[in-house]
Amino acid sequence: MSGDAPHRAADALRAEALDRYARALDQGHVPASGDAETPLLLRLGLLHPAGDDPSRLEPVAPHLALHRLLRASEDRVAEERRRQERLAETLAPLLRPGEPVEQESPLVTRHSGMECIGRAIGEAMTGATELLAVQPHRSYVKFDPAVHEPALRRDQDLLDRGGRIRALYQHTLRHAPTLAARYERLTGDVEARSLDEITDRLVIVDRAVAFIPAGPERSTALEVRHPAIVTFLVTTFDRLWRLASPMYPEADRQPTLNGVTPRQRAIATLLVEGHTDAVIADRLGMNVRTAREHIAKLAALLGSHSRAQLGYLIARSGVLDPAE
Repeated sequence: MSGDAPHRAADALRAEALDRYARALDQGHVPASGDAETPLLLRLGLLHPAGDDPSRLEPVAPHLALHRLLRASEDRVAEERRRQERLAETLAPLLRPGEPVEQESPLVTRHSGMECIGRAIGEAMTGATELLAVQPHRSYVKFDPAVHEPALRRDQDLLDRGGRIRALYQHTLRHAPTLAARYERLTGDVEARSLDEITDRLVIVDRAVAFIPAGPERSTALEVRHPAIVTFLVTTFDRLWRLASPMYPEADRQPTLNGVTPRQRAIATLLVEGHTDAVIADRLGMNVRTAREHIAKLAALLGSHSRAQLGYLIARSGVLDPAE
């Protein structure tokens, strides 16, 4: 199914289809007949065949179906934005013949190379008193002392001036030895929290200048000093910070509910949304093998024998209900 198919199907959702879906929710199932509305409801993921009786169709909970459709819409918008960026980059050399390809605003500066990026961050942190950072899992997959040691010294200099540091990580890094060693060496007003999913790498200094990736690799970065953009990034960080679980100096214990661990719960959410193992692993900051091990444990816990049945059992089990 193409990315636009759910979008077109949602636009075509008629009163008759909604009535059939409402009837399925009320009765718990409807016959898998040749009704004209049934194919549409199946494409939208509002109905699915019953595991024990293919002649019946059972409804998917409305909040799960809505979340999946909204995610498909968000992915489509993100892909369109990436297409626009690629088109702009392709045509940029032709727009102003004879001029440099990149005419960057003083409020946005591109830095290339890890050494250059580190130097720019160091200059921005000279005399600074606050550092906000988001560090995804891949920042610590391959620990490079040449990168992390200078960053550690910059951070400690800021703390020695009476400043403060707030850092966000993914849950998969809560017990990483390299990260634990880093915080054992830092002294001062420093806190770390974690979430299942975070943004890409982000560094904000004194809520006035931000550094964000300029490409899929860490070899290029943008130094952003535009007040509106920096304010937006600070607001995003603050909201993620309030949602995150304390990790350092005191870590919150993440409880297991009904035999389902917090990590398995996060995986279940992405499974219901229809993501592949590779996407789930990337978004939660783990390798594909680890993601598949968690999926296998979740399937064994719920008694599932197939991927399709697992999504159905997750929805029926209530592990994703807000009340849990």
